[in-house]
Amino acid sequence: MQGKIALVTGGARGIGRAIALRLAGEGADIAILDAGSLELSEQTAQEARALGVRAMAVRCDITDYDQVVEAVGKVKEALGGVDILVNNAGITRDKLALRMSPEDFDAVLSVNLKGTFLMIKALYADFMKKRAGRIINIASISGLMGNAGQANYSASKAGVVGLTKTIARELASRGVTCNAIAPGFIETPMTASMNQDALQEALKSIPLRRMGKPEDVAAVAAFLASDGAGYITGSVINVDGGFFMR
Repeated sequence: MQGKIALVTGGARGIGRAIALRLAGEGADIAILDAGSLELSEQTAQEARALGVRAMAVRCDITDYDQVVEAVGKVKEALGGVDILVNNAGITRDKLALRMSPEDFDAVLSVNLKGTFLMIKALYADFMKKRAGRIINIASISGLMGNAGQANYSASKAGVVGLTKTIARELASRGVTCNAIAPGFIETPMTASMNQDALQEALKSIPLRRMGKPEDVAAVAAFLASDGAGYITGSVINVDGGFFMR
């Protein structure tokens, strides 16, 4: 991926951080967009620079299109463009639907689904003009099979799957691929905040009998971003230890 430029949302920690560092290790320059601590994002950028590539961090609320356009502009000015877009940023606000407020539902859909759309929209014309590019959206097995207590999260990730397939069809004639990765239970700050008894019970349903690591997802993202994945588009690849088999 020498000479490629990758933009990763939610790249300050967890899966996003692992993807950013894996792509940096493959030679791509890295831009990290995150709505959280700029210091954390900059730490990831510094780790990427230690791998011999250019890297930058930009604070951005991806639910605000003006901020998205401004952030993408900064990346293009500093690094020269975007070849690989990884839409990883996401949040959870888990509750049973009975107790879930409309605000909690809207917040999760806004970040996970609308934010993914806005990032794609901001770079859509650039990908068309280049007639090349990779878009990788981080979905979830929750969006494929549903999950009690995650009406908002599951709906948002199911939406990401539908969005992925639509964008794949729209941009295929321009040589741009769009695929999704659906992680299962991965060792991240998000899963660390889950009820541990429920988590241990869920592990019994995973054929590989363990949680995945962020690096497992990053390896698939690196493949989808590579030239070797040039004939794959509109696909959803599960990284879940066999938890959800269709």
